[in-house]
Formats: sequence, C-alpha cells, structure tokens
Amino acid sequence: MASSRDRQRRLAREKLDRQLARRAAAARRRRRIQAGVGAAAVLILVIAGAAWGIGAFDRDPDEKKAAEDVCLWTPQDAAGNTNLKDVGTPATTGLPTAGTRTMTVTTNQGAPITAQLDLATAPCAGASMAHLASKAFYDNTTCHEITAEGALRCGDPSGTGIGGPAYTFYDEDVPDPAPSASAAPDSSPAYPKGTVAMIGNPPGQNGSQFLIFFKDFNPEKPAYSIIGKVTGGLDTVEKIGALPTVDNGSGDKVKPKTDVVIQSLTVSDPDAAATTPTAPASGAPSASPSAG
Repeated sequence: MASSRDRQRRLAREKLDRQLARRAAAARRRRRIQAGVGAAAVLILVIAGAAWGIGAFDRDPDEKKAAEDVCLWTPQDAAGNTNLKDVGTPATTGLPTAGTRTMTVTTNQGAPITAQLDLATAPCAGASMAHLASKAFYDNTTCHEITAEGALRCGDPSGTGIGGPAYTFYDEDVPDPAPSASAAPDSSPAYPKGTVAMIGNPPGQNGSQFLIFFKDFNPEKPAYSIIGKVTGGLDTVEKIGALPTVDNGSGDKVKPKTDVVIQSLTVSDPDAAATTPTAPASGAPSASPSAG
C-alpha cells in the first residue's frame, strides 16, 4: 500500500499538471486570437470583442485560482538530513509565468556567468532560484562536480550532492528524447551547450542544485528539467569544465581538483517584456535549449 507521503506527492504532481495544462490552454487561445487579428484586420472590432469574451472566460474562478496558485513546495525533513538548510519557502501565489529573469553567477574562475531563466516554461524554478538567491543561499559555496555528461554541477552548500533547501518542487520542462544523429543528423540535442537545468536527488525532486552544460548532451532518456540558457560567460563554464578532477570520496572522479567557488549568485526581478530570447552575448550558445 502506498504511504501517505507517496499519496501526497502523487496528488501534488497531479495538481501541478492541471495547472500547467491550464496555462498551456490559455496560451493556445491567445495565439488563436492573435492569428485571427492578423488574418482579418477588417473585423478587428469584432475579433477584439471576441478576445474580450475569451479573456472573461479565462477569468473564471478555477482559472483565476490556477493563475494565483502557481507552485507547490514539498517540505523536507531538515532534522533527518543535516545537509539541508532551512531558509523558508518561496511564495505560492502571484508568481510570474511569462518573461525571464537574469541569473548572474560570479565565481573565482573568471568572468561572471549570466543565464536567462525562462519563466514561461519553468516558473517554479525561477521563483525558487530567486528566493534562494535573496537569502544568499548560494554565496561562498562550491560547484562540487564536473559530470560525465559534460556539465558543471552547483548549488549544494554541503558539497555532498544531497544538500539543498528544506523543500523540493517537481520537474517542469524535461525535454522529449531527441532523435539519434543517424536518424536526424540536423536535430538539436536534448541539452545543447549552455543549457541550465535542475538536478534533483532523487530525480524529479528539485531543490537548489543545478547543471550548466559546457558541451552538448543527448541522452536516450532526458531526466533534467531545463530552466534556461547561458547568455554570457560560456567561456568561463568551458574553462571550468576542462579542470582536472579527483575522487569525490565516493569513488567517482568528478570533484574539481581546484575549488570552484560561487562568490555570489543573484537573480533579477522578472522582465515581462523579454518574451523572446535576446541575441547571444559573446561566448553564449548559438541556439536555445530544446524543450520537450
């Protein structure tokens, strides 16, 4: 028989799925309205009236509640896992679900790394990163792993791989498996170089740990939820990725031989106008991460 915690997680997952489905449906309605305006300018007043009517439909109580109650934060036992650090939880209501936030990671290894966090596809991750950054959660912590998949793993103050805040949240944007190179030679990998993604322990229970890919990664079964992309300082990420590694104490040669210290990590206020990616900065990836 499933435990009460398993049942709670399943219900929470179902609730989040319903909320994401509502947002996707609302986005599809908006696109249909915009297409209609472009195709029939002579009927603009009629279409505007219809758009208002659809907007009123969007504001029914269920839709309004879904828009307000965006994210679910699942408490974790900080007493049972001393690697967890309790800094409270982000808000659950009034969170932005469009636009972007800018994350800036300053390390001891070169120029700052900037990344654009996508609030349309990963609003909860954006809210969580902003909350933790406001608590200086990431400051003076180490990126404890250079993964075999070609990513820098950061965000665990304990440096153990099992640390984080005293809450978790679910995956939002895990890509579909990308076609193999032989089947579709021009297809993009699931995680292009420059992708920023959450990594949970166990998978699907995300906290504070994140990956920054310094090379393309195209697994058969993607498991990391994409939250954004690097827009500057990719050369710093590549430099860190080239550092020699040593045993991390568990038999895996993944710990950077030279400490990679996050001196500060900040997240900007939402930029609601930034609904489309800006031109990549120097050292940034040429393509956006591919979402499923």
